[in-house]
Amino acid sequence: MGRPKEFDTQDALAQATRVFWTKGYEATTMVDLLTATGLSKSSLYETFGSKRDLFLAALSGYCDERTQMMRELLQSRATAREAITAFFALIVEQARQESRPFGCLSCNEAAQMEAHDTEVQRVVARDLDAMEAAFAEVIDRGHADGSIPPQVDSRRHARFLNTLHHGLQLMARTRSVARMEDAVAVALAALD
Repeated sequence: MGRPKEFDTQDALAQATRVFWTKGYEATTMVDLLTATGLSKSSLYETFGSKRDLFLAALSGYCDERTQMMRELLQSRATAREAITAFFALIVEQARQESRPFGCLSCNEAAQMEAHDTEVQRVVARDLDAMEAAFAEVIDRGHADGSIPPQVDSRRHARFLNTLHHGLQLMARTRSVARMEDAVAVALAALD
């Protein structure tokens, strides 16, 4: 019978996620991951597999957590318009935080990974689909609550907002907050 794990798997995954988010997959070394998680090499491999397996788990977990946070925020405001405004205000505010890793892990890796990496493409595509669905749902809610006019097409505007979100995340890498604020203002006007 093997020894029980003496560490919190979720905490170790969260620490590894932060390293990948900060440095990117390619620049992250096993030493970086071992230092961040506090695990031995054997514990890391036994629990998560290879660096690539750990990265895919980190990326999937990050996307799931971010989508859940997004859905909760979009449902937390009285009107859909207020919810969309609050969501984008949060994105801009996060870009101001020096202690926060740059941009979005999913966006960063989509831009950096090889085009033929089907596993990462699959995770990123699932992330894009989930975010687009969340935007479409809130736009539909806006039609019902009167905060978004009925002529605003849910699917097309959801894709637009999703694209804006990902573009903002790339802008966040350079801390271009004023540009981000201008882009958000234009996007919110498109919902009129």
